[in-house]
Amino acid sequence: MKTYSAKPQDIEKKWILLDAEDVVLGRLSSFIAMRLRGKHKPMFTPHMDCGDNVIVINADKVRLTGNKKTQDKFYWHTGYPGGIKSRTKGQILDGKHPERVVEKAVERMLPKGTLGNQIFKNMRVYAGAEHPHEAQQPEVIDFASMNDKNKRA
Repeated sequence: MKTYSAKPQDIEKKWILLDAEDVVLGRLSSFIAMRLRGKHKPMFTPHMDCGDNVIVINADKVRLTGNKKTQDKFYWHTGYPGGIKSRTKGQILDGKHPERVVEKAVERMLPKGTLGNQIFKNMRVYAGAEHPHEAQQPEVIDFASMNDKNKRA
């Protein structure tokens, strides 16, 4: 018995569309990471990009449970002495690029390195309800109705 290893010509990629309105961020991002990686497919191969392309809309309306909106912080350093800066998730969601909260949550669940970078490029996140990918005919997945815990009002 031999172990199956997928080849690039065997990989079939689909496009899926997820609506993030009133959906819990952590649950949504783990679902997206699994789909991007391809772990939901029986032909999953760890060293290949065999996941689907994911489109996320309404990323600015994602829900954070508990006190994460005020207590979770993103840090960065300017490169100057004493240049540590931070922003809370609430400030980012209310700011100019609210889709970055979803992007960072998913990016940190993917493998690090060149494969992770390649997989991350298969995700498109939009703050509003419009997206320019109608030509790909994405399959709409109603993530909020999959489990009662996925959606918070």
